Amino acid sequence: MTSTLTADQTHLPQLDELRSGWPNLCGWETTVTAVTRPSTAVFLPRTNLALDQIHSAFAIALHMHQPTIPAGRDGALISNLQQMFEHPGDGDNHNAGTFAWCYSRMADFIPELVGQGAQPRVMLDYSGNLLWGLRQMGRGDVLDNLKRITCDPTYQPYVEWLGTMWGHAVVPSTPIPDLKLHIQAWQHHFAAIFGWEALARVKGFSPPEMHLPNHPDTLYEFVQALNDCGYRWLMVQEHTVETLTGEPLGYKHVPHQLIARNSQGATTSITVLIKTQGSDTKLVGQMQPYYEAKSQATKPTLGGIAVPSLVTQIADGENGGVMMNEFPQAFKQATYDMQQQTRTVAMTGTEYLELIAAAGVLPEHLPTCQPVGQHRLWQQMVQDNSTVTAAIATIQQSDSQFHMDGASWTNHISWVQGYENVLSPMNQVSARFHAKFDPLVEADPAVRRTAAYQQALVHNLVLQTSCFRYWGQGLWTDYARQICDRALAAIDA
Repeated sequence: MTSTLTADQTHLPQLDELRSGWPNLCGWETTVTAVTRPSTAVFLPRTNLALDQIHSAFAIALHMHQPTIPAGRDGALISNLQQMFEHPGDGDNHNAGTFAWCYSRMADFIPELVGQGAQPRVMLDYSGNLLWGLRQMGRGDVLDNLKRITCDPTYQPYVEWLGTMWGHAVVPSTPIPDLKLHIQAWQHHFAAIFGWEALARVKGFSPPEMHLPNHPDTLYEFVQALNDCGYRWLMVQEHTVETLTGEPLGYKHVPHQLIARNSQGATTSITVLIKTQGSDTKLVGQMQPYYEAKSQATKPTLGGIAVPSLVTQIADGENGGVMMNEFPQAFKQATYDMQQQTRTVAMTGTEYLELIAAAGVLPEHLPTCQPVGQHRLWQQMVQDNSTVTAAIATIQQSDSQFHMDGASWTNHISWVQGYENVLSPMNQVSARFHAKFDPLVEADPAVRRTAAYQQALVHNLVLQTSCFRYWGQGLWTDYARQICDRALAAIDA
């Protein structure tokens, strides 16, 4: 089977998964970049699908995450999953065993279905916190099971891993200098667990909470970082984007080109797949994307080329009764149903994009979009001949609901308002981290391999985890305060 590594990369040394007891997130950035930047086809040499025989397709992704919290012995950082196992009587902690099974079970379902001659597809999105936590709590069995469908060439055509922010940080309110650190830390950690060849196949990106920046400068830096790190596409929620003229998107079941323009006028772009509807896990849990794909009446055209529509969905892979109990049978039943017909099939995101590219679809053939609110911002800037900051302030004088805090699949929740007691320390830690280590790294990149840098980086990224700004004030914001203190101590050590 064709390798995604170049000839001189096939003998790269395997990274240690842990170094000095911490997850291996840094130190081999040059190698990570060399492995991820090539444009080698990933699924095209392996796929058994013929585009001209397919009318429509669907792609589902399972998002898995458990935060890292200071709840171990003497306040040690542990996985929230470990906390659930150790305190089964609290809240819904009795689900800990089921959650652990959910993190592993696709590695059972995929071989079972493939062995029956079926054609399943799934995309997997695991936070760095979760991957580290599983190792911390001695659940190497889960990671080993996942390695089977990740590293065995037999199952590679059926499974696509999506990259994400290592510490499950919501992008719009993450300090800009840390965006690339999260992205590369996840790549680094993933390579240490699953190997370089597996990392070379990770081309799609799933932002935590489907949270897309709409501030021009944050968006530009985010998209630029994704491009620098070798990502080809990004998943976005439909209501977080608009057309370049400020209208809701038209037909959503085709790829779009996301245009990122900063306040200085520089532009960059990345292909996006549009996740439709909300975050209701019933959509994936009951395999609604398959049945929606079957209902598509006609094939859309891109650049004059007829292509299958693609219905894209992502949901928590373990959370809620539907995902825990109904998804396994629904996933298998939909896969069995597809064996009876070839008109509607399952695909992964990269597989779909590579197939339509091979048919002649170019990036310039894709409809364009931008984050929601930007058309109004650009208009105000032109009208007033003003800066981004001034234009935002002007709009907010007449519309208090207008903001540049980004948009997500949980738009009823703000990741900024009411969380100054988390955001301020978080930004302080980030600033201290960069003030100390950036000059050292610039003088000698090998500093990234030191235990001091590694420990400080882990604390910086963990502190930015979205969970500390999800549950309101109380235990979780207290966790953030504790991590902040330890982060500052690690940086100043």
